[in-house]
Amino acid sequence: MAATDKIQIDLVKLLGGDRLLRLTEPESGLTLEQKLDPRLPVVRQKQRLLSVFQAALAKAALPTG
Repeated sequence: MAATDKIQIDLVKLLGGDRLLRLTEPESGLTLEQKLDPRLPVVRQKQRLLSVFQAALAKAALPTG
């Protein structure tokens, strides 16, 4: 299973002024990006995206068969 403590979080500012939150787990190569809503607090959006990302990592680590 991929270590969730190694998740890299990047906040990218796009040319138009919008911001993008990118989560990456280097061991698995899984990446999740979301354009941020300027009306909502970044912390809340980051927490929500992080929980979705951790669930995706857990699902990817499940054995198939």
